[in-house]
Amino acid sequence: MKKRIRVGVLFGGRSGEHEVSLTSAASVIGALDPKKYEVVPIGISRKGRWYMGAGPHGPLSEVFKKGQAVIPSADPSGPKFFARDGGGGAKCLRAVDVIFPVLHGTFGEDGTVQGLLELAGIPYVGAGVLGSAAGMDKDVMKRLFRDAGLPVVDWVLVLRGEWEQNPARLRKLIETKLGYPLFVKPANLGSSVGISKVHNRRELDPAIDLAAGYDRKIIVEKGLEAREIECSVLGNDSPQASVPGEIVPLNEFYDYEAKYVKEGSELVIPAKLARAKTRCVRELSLRAFRAVDCAGMARVDFLLDRPSGKLFVNEVNTIPGFTPISMYPKLWEASGIAYPALLDRLIELALERHREKERTRYDSGC
Repeated sequence: MKKRIRVGVLFGGRSGEHEVSLTSAASVIGALDPKKYEVVPIGISRKGRWYMGAGPHGPLSEVFKKGQAVIPSADPSGPKFFARDGGGGAKCLRAVDVIFPVLHGTFGEDGTVQGLLELAGIPYVGAGVLGSAAGMDKDVMKRLFRDAGLPVVDWVLVLRGEWEQNPARLRKLIETKLGYPLFVKPANLGSSVGISKVHNRRELDPAIDLAAGYDRKIIVEKGLEAREIECSVLGNDSPQASVPGEIVPLNEFYDYEAKYVKEGSELVIPAKLARAKTRCVRELSLRAFRAVDCAGMARVDFLLDRPSGKLFVNEVNTIPGFTPISMYPKLWEASGIAYPALLDRLIELALERHREKERTRYDSGC
């Protein structure tokens, strides 16, 4: 019998998207074939402590209460996790073969965990340190898109410290360059946490203050009357793009409430687009994927301006939502890859990329 792959599913984290991560991770764990994989739930608490569950059964929130407190190791030659004991010591635990991060937001999707896994020499699903960090920071991401010749919506970067010192100057800059309506976002967060649509000056200051509570960098974007189009990408050096889909939000835009709280938002798969526009979405998705040096997976989000018909690349999500009703897996299902097969492919890609990295020399050769 072929040995099962030991997969550590990593979830939770010190992020405003902690609960979203648990929902995605539960779906991943439930869909991994037990004949192929030995699943190890690994949770990061809101305070940043790591816990390892005994198996894939039960609610993931219980891992933080009943799981084994562990310490991740950055030593590539030694054990990958140590179990804490009551006396302050630690014992070695059996290593995992690959990590499947299902972390959203800061301290998980932004390259920090990916850096730890690189140091430890553990294969992992998804983008590396650079791709994760660039894909998380909306300002850096937009600059990379722009330099790659991709169409992006005009934006202004606001630093929290500058806003606190001179809000009048920044308010004038925003109104002069962008006008109203506009969107205000924390630069390094997802799931629409901390995002506001601003229709006038009265709404601007509270929106920036809200975003500044989540990040020192705030993105202010020109508001469009747009359709929200999404496309999933799968692969490493030779990625493929799925059929595009469209989100018709319940609210004025696809905010946190429309995503996770209230029912009524509609996912249209495939999106109702002309053939040429569909081809353009898929081509731009692959270019955006490469522009930020992604690997494994990403969901690329677009804004299709209704008055002009122009398509803008909005952002790349390097760890998209992973429930069965999330757009990333649903787009691949519509493209012919079922949810369990998609997970198989992502794990294969992680191991493939790790083998490719092992071919790289890190010594001078002297």
